[in-house]
Amino acid sequence: MLKFNINTLNNFKNKEKKIYFFWEKNGYFKPIQQINKKNFCIIIPPPNITGNLHIGHALQQIIIDITARYNRMKGKNVLLKVGTDHAGIATQIIMSKKKYSNNILIQKTMLWKKKIVNIINNQIRRLGISVDWNKEIFTMDHNFSIAVKKIFINLFKKKIIYKGKKLVNCNIKLNTVISDLEVKYKITKGYIWYFKYPLEKKLKTINGKPYIIVSTTRPETILGDTALAVNPLDERYKNLIGKKAIVPLINRYIPIISDKYVNMKKGTGCVKITPGHDFQDYEIAKKHKLNILNILSLNGKILNKSIIINKTKINNNFLTFIPKKFRNINLYNARKLIILNLKLLGLLNKVKICKINIPYNDKQNIIIEPIFTDQWFLKSQILSKNAINAVKEKKIKFLQKKYENMYFGWMKNIQDWCISRQLWWGHRIPAWYDKKGKIYVGNNEIEIRKKNLIKKNIILKQDNDVLDTWFSSSLWTFVSLGWPKKTKTLLYFHPTNIIFSGYDIIFFWIARMIMLTMFFIKKKNGDSQIPFKLIYITGLICDINKKKMSKSKGNIIDPIDIIEGITLKNLIKKRIKNIINKKNIIKIKKKIKNQFSKNIKSYGADVLRLFLSNISNTNRCILLNFKKLDKCQNFYNKFLNAYKFIIIYYKQYNYNSNNYKKNNNNYFFLFDRYIQIKLNIMIKDFCISLNNYRFDIAINILYEFIWNDFCNWYIEFSKIILKYGNLNEKFSNYYTLFYIFEKLLRIAHPIIPFITENIWQIIIKIINNKNNNNTIMLKSFPKYNINIYNKKDINNLIWIKNIIISIRKIKIEMCIKKKKINILFYNIEKENIKLINKNKKFIIKMTNLKKIKILSKKKKNPLFLSKIINGNEILLPLKFINKNIELNYIKKKIKKINNKIFKIKLQLNNKKFINKAPKKIIDKKKIFFIYLNKNKNKLIKKIIILK
Repeated sequence: MLKFNINTLNNFKNKEKKIYFFWEKNGYFKPIQQINKKNFCIIIPPPNITGNLHIGHALQQIIIDITARYNRMKGKNVLLKVGTDHAGIATQIIMSKKKYSNNILIQKTMLWKKKIVNIINNQIRRLGISVDWNKEIFTMDHNFSIAVKKIFINLFKKKIIYKGKKLVNCNIKLNTVISDLEVKYKITKGYIWYFKYPLEKKLKTINGKPYIIVSTTRPETILGDTALAVNPLDERYKNLIGKKAIVPLINRYIPIISDKYVNMKKGTGCVKITPGHDFQDYEIAKKHKLNILNILSLNGKILNKSIIINKTKINNNFLTFIPKKFRNINLYNARKLIILNLKLLGLLNKVKICKINIPYNDKQNIIIEPIFTDQWFLKSQILSKNAINAVKEKKIKFLQKKYENMYFGWMKNIQDWCISRQLWWGHRIPAWYDKKGKIYVGNNEIEIRKKNLIKKNIILKQDNDVLDTWFSSSLWTFVSLGWPKKTKTLLYFHPTNIIFSGYDIIFFWIARMIMLTMFFIKKKNGDSQIPFKLIYITGLICDINKKKMSKSKGNIIDPIDIIEGITLKNLIKKRIKNIINKKNIIKIKKKIKNQFSKNIKSYGADVLRLFLSNISNTNRCILLNFKKLDKCQNFYNKFLNAYKFIIIYYKQYNYNSNNYKKNNNNYFFLFDRYIQIKLNIMIKDFCISLNNYRFDIAINILYEFIWNDFCNWYIEFSKIILKYGNLNEKFSNYYTLFYIFEKLLRIAHPIIPFITENIWQIIIKIINNKNNNNTIMLKSFPKYNINIYNKKDINNLIWIKNIIISIRKIKIEMCIKKKKINILFYNIEKENIKLINKNKKFIIKMTNLKKIKILSKKKKNPLFLSKIINGNEILLPLKFINKNIELNYIKKKIKKINNKIFKIKLQLNNKKFINKAPKKIIDKKKIFFIYLNKNKNKLIKKIIILK
């Protein structure tokens, strides 16, 4: 059992690591696979090996862990699976800064991976995430790679994967294709150039010009033009439709076509069509059967000659020609050279500054270029039907329904998925080629030669491309559980119960997991198996200005800095580490100093868990407000103080709760019954919230009960019993204290596991009078008991609480908070008289009174000031009252009443109101008018008494 000392409570965060080691060493995170228990599995989204976990990871993993711990305590076999993703492009960007050969880079990256995974795993441990470390996995592990190959080969055999030439988005800095979904757009300042395209001989515009003016924001693509397009309704160009124009610099004759796509009001109303480097132009080219040319290589350089993509009957030499001066140069340098040459030829008409929408890759902030290239594709439409139906038929549910429409919208318009990448880091495509370009797909070259009877003298070369990271990530749920082997883990825990994901990767990851899982994993009856039953979309953590957190903005928070604490100096140093721009550095420093006037203190893991689960919600943007962090720290301290009080109480009385249960037949006094009822109600509401994954609501419910019901009221009652109660009251109270607090430890454990584990070990020893070698996390979660409810007890204690609150308020208003006075209850109902008499000592002590007396209706004393509380009249002695303060208070009240009387008078004297308003409303106004006047008269009488 863990050693625990009450004196270490204030620095408890230093003990959190030891507690985690205790859990891990004893194997408490492993699922206990019992036949009579339900299985419950969550597979944590694998973080990339590109760096440490940030606060967004922490939030997601904490609410996942709360779910896992809660279900574990509900008696289920829980598997919480952890792993990391190789993150192809993102990792290569980091490692490519070092200049080595690809083979050495792969070795270096594997070493990097070990280092980063170690950091990530230590962060996960520090957060208290209860994962089964024996089942940790990496997406490029040997077994994972075998599964990826098997999937690829199977899909290729079924002709779902194929290789073909298509227009794709390319990152010309990395020389690779990227996913369409990775392309972002930003509006930026740019230029639009107007060039003259000569018309074929004797052809002129309606203005008699031998050329047509065309505008473009991408002059370098002129080399790939295969047509000009105008709107069929545009009178300016009707005589040119079907004729030809000449591409400047290369003298290529191209047709002038008509298409409704062309906006007559934009530019000159005539656009150039470059189908090899523009997606809209490509669609027009397919529609009009135009030639398609590619002029760019993957590295963004102009080719020596254009590549013909389609099989239209054309003059190859004529169409593919590119002037020597433009060959093999960067496209942006080519742009400058083309503009200069056109200007020298007198073909540059004008240049305008404009705003343009640029496609870019946000990982590197690189402009993306559409290029025709040979790639591997997956026919997504074949797999999407089952995936759509699974959500439609509610086999898979989105917890937040608003994301269903996003999912359906994307799935119904799904295109073939480009799965190849021109990188050295990733799963290499298991395809080989002979000299003729014939493709062979298999696990390795030996297998391929044997299967296809290929002789040794025939050279086979493996494809250099790797698979898109999302391809292997999409196999995460079933491959991480052991597939293709039929493991017990796969049998017990697939499909998983719930997946947690950010909304920005619904399409990248969630949809593709559903598609590939349902295609490969089948039930015994042959039906497709889903990967998970429920999808929880987490919000994106934003800073106080609603800005997304990123390293470039310098607003990233490392969760360990909140747990361990960090100086302001080191925080600034950490955040500006990779920032180059000096202006940005100054801005970041200023923001940090505004947000954190002092160092970030050490809060510990439990407070961080409390904080992040409290701010988690179903919104897209979750604001990181550090004021709530201090509120959570205060709550945590309140919880510890409750524990300290119970231990002090125990030491004073050397109390054994079992004796009370045996000797007193479970008789409890009103306050003890009330708190047990309130706890029972709280358990019900708390469980409803957690069952609905509303962690924020659950925290508020727990907070309200512990802070107000338990600490502010019940413990305050307990202090009075400790001093003034009889033996039975003390035993009833102390048994209830232990009973409530032990349950609170179990309820709070999924949220604040470290402190609850340690305190529980002490509490359980007191209850059972022996050491305990178990853990709180394997104890049952408290259940709602439908029989523990007594309306009369609830109402009685609420009445007493209201009396106490009201007396306190009156004393504060009258500036006699600290004075001990006598008060008289007058005109009280019989049942309430009994309540007062039974609970006098509590009311007196909690309101700092001398005495309480109950007067009959005939004995009202004129030397007392009257106050009405819940329909009951309380008399306060005039000698303790500051007359001036009380008179001012009464006058203010009369003024407010007069204002209300005046407004009602106006309404009741208004004929329009009387004629239009319903009779019920008019009657209510009249009754309220009488009520106000009565109260006013009572207040006037009080003024007379005080004077």
